[in-house]
Amino acid sequence: MEFMGDRATLLETGRFVRRHAGNVADATISADAADNVDSSGSGASADSVETAGAEARHRRAADGGDTASMSVLGALLLRRGDLDGAESYLRAATAEGDRAAANNLGVLLHQRGYADEAAGWWRIAAVAGSAAAAHALGRHFRERGDEPAAEYWLRQSAEQGHALGAYALADLLEHRSDAGAERWLRAAAEQGHREAAYRLARALERRAAEEARAGGDVGLVMGRAGRGAGAGRAAVAGPAASGRVGRGDGGKAASGRAGRGDASAAVADGVGVAGPAVAERTGNDVSSAGAEAGRTGSAGSQGGAGSQGSASSADAAAADGPQLSVLDEAAQWYQQAAARGHRRAALHLGAILEKRGELKEAGRWYLTSAKDGEARAACALGFLLRDAGDEESAAVWWLRAAQDGDGNAANALGALHAARGEQQTAERWYRAAMDAGDVNGAYNLGLLCAAQDRTPQAEQWYRRAAYAGHREAANALAVLLLQAGDATGAEPWFSKAAEAGSVDAAFNLGILHVGRDDDRTALRWYERAAAAGHTEAALQVGIALLREGDEQAAERHLRCAAGGGSAEAAFRLATVLDSRQPPPGPPALGEAMAEKSECEEWYERAAEQGHRRAQVRVGMLAAVRGDMTDAARWYREAAEAGSRNGAFNLGLLLAREGNEREAALWWARAARAGHGRAALRLALLAARRGELTEGQRWCARAVELGPAEVSERAARLREALHQELTA
Repeated sequence: MEFMGDRATLLETGRFVRRHAGNVADATISADAADNVDSSGSGASADSVETAGAEARHRRAADGGDTASMSVLGALLLRRGDLDGAESYLRAATAEGDRAAANNLGVLLHQRGYADEAAGWWRIAAVAGSAAAAHALGRHFRERGDEPAAEYWLRQSAEQGHALGAYALADLLEHRSDAGAERWLRAAAEQGHREAAYRLARALERRAAEEARAGGDVGLVMGRAGRGAGAGRAAVAGPAASGRVGRGDGGKAASGRAGRGDASAAVADGVGVAGPAVAERTGNDVSSAGAEAGRTGSAGSQGGAGSQGSASSADAAAADGPQLSVLDEAAQWYQQAAARGHRRAALHLGAILEKRGELKEAGRWYLTSAKDGEARAACALGFLLRDAGDEESAAVWWLRAAQDGDGNAANALGALHAARGEQQTAERWYRAAMDAGDVNGAYNLGLLCAAQDRTPQAEQWYRRAAYAGHREAANALAVLLLQAGDATGAEPWFSKAAEAGSVDAAFNLGILHVGRDDDRTALRWYERAAAAGHTEAALQVGIALLREGDEQAAERHLRCAAGGGSAEAAFRLATVLDSRQPPPGPPALGEAMAEKSECEEWYERAAEQGHRRAQVRVGMLAAVRGDMTDAARWYREAAEAGSRNGAFNLGLLLAREGNEREAALWWARAARAGHGRAALRLALLAARRGELTEGQRWCARAVELGPAEVSERAARLREALHQELTA
């Protein structure tokens, strides 16, 4: 529950005079006037109370004994703060049975500190049918700790259609984790209560998230899955740090979000108990709890028993259109609350719209919320602007949010300055983030120091963040310790990070155990990292399964790794698929060229990523198809990247085309890299040219390199060349 009932109660019911936000009687006057109209039939209205001569007119009527005028005049004086003047008129009207006067007399007495006497008058008014008095009485009992009595009176108020009564009842029930709370939040929201609309939306959004986590598809209505792999922006959980064991400073600064995948959930992290949102509400909302806000029906009074207004947009959509998803309904309630000035609702609505890809609308609501002082919205707006390429405007909003204490925005500013090479300014903002309570500030300081080779300081900041529970900092700290040769000290931090959910740490633990020849434990950590989507871990699991002969399971992991961008996984997957099909023969004359097989497509994907063996294989497949130009291109790419097989095969193609000079150059490169067949080819070429000594030298190299067949042929050729030389 986001708001403790007692704290919200005092502000909402108007039992404290809040002169700067409108006095308690602001709505009391209009509400009481409306109630007097209904009860007395005198024709007085809230509008007439506000006219210049209203007070004098009501005073004359009250002095003449008119009950309705005494009630209205008492309410007017109460609003002005003239408690002494108001009391006599309210007591007189109450004595004549005016329930609005009894309710307002309770408000007056409560302001003077006579809570028990106030409760007595509220009870009289509530028994007479005043929904606002029942609401005030329910709040009174809740403050006294008498929840059964509080629930009874709040339910009386809520069932009469009193928005604040319904909201207060929902708050009470939610405090007890009663499932009936949502019904009354909805009832209050349908009458325009913005805080109820916001809290109803929050409950619906949480439900959507829970259903999505449980395997449902409710959460998918948010649209895009996000453009990054990291956490949502407001949480700034930090992207994967230090990646591999050999990279101590390879992490990215936790400058906000690595993507947008979880923006709305991240926004929720900052809601907490941030003070009662009812404190933001207008004077009418505040004081209608103490007033008889019953029957005005006006849009300005949210507490009226009869202020039904028109159906909300959410209700209209639910009634007339197709069934809404849970998250769609939450978005509509957020919109209703945001349209009434609720800045956190605007923030959450912006997050949902951003996930749907409606960036323009998301930006509009972020801007609305940010202008109302919501630092997280200013930060989110900054990220939208940055992604749109407007870093300068983004920096303006981040600065505004950071100055309001948003650690996430301070981290974003730090990352921005770090990217510009302004290390001192970056460090200042990271420290500001840390001072704001954002542990990512310490983590980012560690990354900054590591990038500057200030290893002791990096270790200090990583350790500080790790002790605070930052999992990627724990992983980065373990990497530093491992690089320093302290494997014993590194392992507990890797384990702590992995148990906290760091995928990189789980992978690094696998590497650590491989170094100890503990393949079983290593595989367990690799499998854990692979299950969380770690590409390299999936590759390692696939390789291990291939060694064990489980080709089907290996293929599944290799596909995951290859799909994640691993060239090695794509090559190994292609070899698995290639082994299942018969070797292709040369195409028959006039036969149409067959389409590329799946294994060839994987070979090509790996080749395009620079995998040398895949490039050689793609060249071989092209040669089999008769496409020598494509074959030569791939052989050349592999050879230039250092592949001895690529250099040898390129030499064969060039020799076939009659270019023996260039072929010899590539064979020589291959032979020097340890390719026995290339050395034998060079020996044969030298023998044919009559360069017997050179031929003998390459024969000796071929005998040395092998394989056995090549060594045998090279030995015979060397012997023949020797005989020729000695003849």
